[in-house]
Parts: sequence; structure tokens; C-alpha cells
Amino acid sequence: MENTSSKPLNKVKTPWYKHYGNCRPHLTYPDTSLYDMLFINSKAYLQNNAYNYFGVTSTYAKLLDDIEKCAKALKSLGIKSGDRVTICMPNTPEAVISFYALNMIGAVANMIHPLSAENEIRHYLNISESIMLITIDLSWCRVKNALKSSKVKNVVVVSVADSMPMMLKLGFLITKGRKIEKPKKSGSILYWKSFIKCGSKYNGVLNEHIKGDGNAAILYSGGTTGNPKGIILTNLNFNALALQSIEACQCLREKDKVLSIMPIFHGFGLGICIHTVLNFGGTAVILPHFSAKSFHKLLRKYKPNVIAGVPTLYEAFINNKKIQKMDLSFLKCVISGGDSLSISLKKKLDDFLKSKNANTMVREGYGLTECVTGSCLTPIDMYKEGSVGIPYPDTYYKIVKPTTHIELPYGEEGEIVLSGPSVMTGYLNEQKESDEALQVHEDGLVWLHTGDLGFMDEDGFVYFKQRLKRMIVSSGYNIYPQYVENVLDQHPDVLMSVVVGIDHPYKKQVAKAFIVLKSGIQPSEKLKNEIMEHCKKNLVPYSLPYEIVFKDSLPKTLVGKIAYNKLIQKES
Repeated sequence: MENTSSKPLNKVKTPWYKHYGNCRPHLTYPDTSLYDMLFINSKAYLQNNAYNYFGVTSTYAKLLDDIEKCAKALKSLGIKSGDRVTICMPNTPEAVISFYALNMIGAVANMIHPLSAENEIRHYLNISESIMLITIDLSWCRVKNALKSSKVKNVVVVSVADSMPMMLKLGFLITKGRKIEKPKKSGSILYWKSFIKCGSKYNGVLNEHIKGDGNAAILYSGGTTGNPKGIILTNLNFNALALQSIEACQCLREKDKVLSIMPIFHGFGLGICIHTVLNFGGTAVILPHFSAKSFHKLLRKYKPNVIAGVPTLYEAFINNKKIQKMDLSFLKCVISGGDSLSISLKKKLDDFLKSKNANTMVREGYGLTECVTGSCLTPIDMYKEGSVGIPYPDTYYKIVKPTTHIELPYGEEGEIVLSGPSVMTGYLNEQKESDEALQVHEDGLVWLHTGDLGFMDEDGFVYFKQRLKRMIVSSGYNIYPQYVENVLDQHPDVLMSVVVGIDHPYKKQVAKAFIVLKSGIQPSEKLKNEIMEHCKKNLVPYSLPYEIVFKDSLPKTLVGKIAYNKLIQKES
């Protein structure tokens, strides 16, 4: 790694993909924290708007000031370098401020879904050994019991209304806000404003100036078994992603407005829609909740130059009748990731964008949380049908025979493996899983085995085919069948269950559950509803079974294992 000192990031003059088959340029990655890279780069645009939240804007100068105040508050409560703090928040200014403030003082942000079920929150708090929690008030009903068996000493409660404009805030508080169960203030439970005031008298060391190899965040995704795993990501991982993404996009400019609706607890939302945007001087348009029905209102109000989202977002985009009547000439970059984009949908989107005067095509990317998010992107001026693009600068892909290090020829399908500066250091408390995912090959490099099938052509374009893992991707969210099965099997009337992904016209995939009941238990709609209620209490909404089917028995292979493929084939 090379230290950029106080100089802003530099771009190579020739796009990286022009050199792909010859000599690829090397980007310079600062040996600093996320906060320090943001601080250095933002010096060039301190008076630009860093974010827009329901029309309330903040300059970079104010954002840095707010981060410092939050860092002081954290230190005043005893948070120190290396400590882990859970952020259970949707996209709000407080979530962004907290993330960078933790990084400033050298603490690690444990990012979790605010709609996680109680038992999931308990698991995330315990596996990360978090000593503090910053949570949205909407989650308190599930958080309160999960705290009892954790190491959490202090809780900071935030409302989505805290940073809203006054009239919108009042409207929220007298409608939806009235129904939210909120904790009483106490010595260990603080609301955001009171929390920030705690730091007013702190005068000690603030910025720990941690290096690139220091841990920055824990995000959650699926390991090789399909169970949710904590993914440990460093400052270098995030900083490299930001610099690579800026170079790969080739069109991002200072003051560009980015519709940052991907959630901050996902690599896509945190790494691309927040950290990347803030490091080229853009404005992140952030919202705590996205509704496809109001998509046209967002476009009309903010006129974003860049949209980054999942395929289901774009289906809503072209199906919105009010968007169909709009002039979209303000759009210059549209990126799709988080799930594969069908060739037919991409063509529809490209034709739609062209008809609405948008000077861009949809640019598909590929990645996974184990390398923060995207590591491969369609070039700005070149597309090959079915391809997810070319690897990022300093990121190398190869296709190997599954479960081996044997590299396959161009055009031959195998497992996608990649190596580069955005690759994780490993899974939290899962050495076996880490060793299976991160393997040193004969070339001496550490390669991430993705568990995904695909191939590469002679021009270096990558083609994603399907997942080796059982993981289901629904609207860009990961659903882990084994985890859902564990919840289903906990119901007293269920003998065993199997969950598979089936095609869905809008969400791409949804979970379908096949259940064998215990002897003497008769299937009924009443029982089906009871099982679904059980799921709702223990699973996040997007992972709920879309359909439940009772079976007398489940198909098995010759060695007695469940024949998942047979169940999937019957649904095709």
C-alpha cells in the first residue's frame, strides 16, 4: 500500500479496461482509515452537499463536524479503539455519521438489518461481542429482549424523524411515530441529541489514525454452508473499493447526485452508495425506506445523475406509469448489482432509458459481500450480451474447476475466484469457513472462492451463470435456506422442512417451503397460517416463505440426502 499523504485521489488518464489485455494500471491506495481518506478527499469540496435527506442537506464541512462530535460522544462513553459497536439502522444521517465516527476512533462497526428478528439481533450482538448499540426506535420492540444476554452497556436510540425537516417531522410524529414503542431514557439508554451532548466536554485523543489493515466493519452474508456469517472488512477493503469504483465508472464527477437507496447495512449500500459517493465529492440522496410506488417522486424531486440498485428496482422503474412520462436526461449512470440481470430485462431498460433521453445504458456488475460488494463492472462504452463486465483495477479473476485450484480455459464454465485489495480478511469466529473461502494458490496470491459458477471470454469479460451455494437472492437480499429451515423445524408440529428458491416475476426468486408434519398431525390452512405466524416472529420479512406446501415425504438421493434439485425442477 502507498500513502497518499494529504493529496486527493488520482485517476489514471486512460480507462483501466483499455489496458486489460496488455498492461493494467495500478491505482494508489492510501494506508489510512476510511475516515482519514474521506477527510483528505473532502478538503477539495467542503462546501458541497454531502447528503440530502428529505430535502435537508449537509455540506461536507458540516458532516465532518458532526462526525467529530459523534466521535467525542463515543469516547465519553468509554468506546475505544478495537471495540465493536452495533449499528442497527436504516439509511439516515445518524447512521452515516455513526459509521465514520466509529472509524475515526478505531472502533469496528457491526452493521445489521433493523428489521432483524429478536433472535437474530441477539446472535449478531453476541457473535460480535458488541459493547454498544446504536439503533432505530422502530427496532426497539425486538432489541429490548436481545440486549439481556449481550455485553452491550449503552444504547443510543435514533428516530428517522430526527433529521427530517420540521413539518415532515411533525407529520411523522403524530402519525407513524405515535405507534412506535420507545424505551424510557436512563443512564444506559440515550436518545441521539442527549448522546451527542455527552461529548461536549471530551478533550482527549480522538482520531486514532488507524491503518489500512485495521478492521473497519462487520457485514453479514452467507458462508459456504449458507448460514449467515460475519464478514470482517478492513479500511483498505472499503477504500480500495471506492477508488476502484470511481475509476471503473469513468463518469462520476463532483456534485453528482446519487440515489443512495441501497441499505447501509449491505456492502452495496455502504461501500458504493455512501463511501464511494463521499470520496468523489458527490451528494448521497439517502432515505430510510424505499417505495417502488413513489419512485417517480424521488426522480422528479432530486433528479439524480446516478442510480445504483438491484434488478427488481429497475423493473419497478420501467413499470411506473408516471416515470414513463418523464424526461430522464439527468441520468448519466445506471448500475445494476446484487443479483443477475436478465438479458431481456437489460434490453428493455436500455430501450426505455434511450426513449427518455437518458445518455446511458444499464451497466451490470458482479460482486459479493466477501469483497465488500462490486468487483466487476460493464465498461462505460462496451457491452457483451450476458456479461457482467470486466474485473476492477487491481482485481484479478480466474475460473477454476470447482473445489480445486485448476484454472480452466476461456469459455469453459467453472467456479469464479478472485483476488484483490477489497477481499475480506475472513469470517468472524469461523476459521474453517474462512479457510475454505480464502485459499492461497500456487501463484502465492490469496483467492476468494465465491461459490458461483461462470466463465470468462478471451477479452476478459466475465459471465455469471448460477450459484453453487443454496443461497436464495430475492430483490437483492440474501435468504439462507438452512436458517429458514431451522426456524420452521422449531414449530412443534413440523417434522422436517426444506426451503428452495423458486422464480418470481418481480423479486427474481422467493423462498418456497416443503414441510413434512409429525405423525398424527393433519395438514390444514389453519396450521399453515400458524406456521407462517411462527416464521414472522423469528425471521426478517424478506426471508419469509412465499409459499408453504405440505408433503408426505421429501425426495432423496441414492445416499439418503435431500434431493434439492428435484424440488427446484418441479417448480420450474
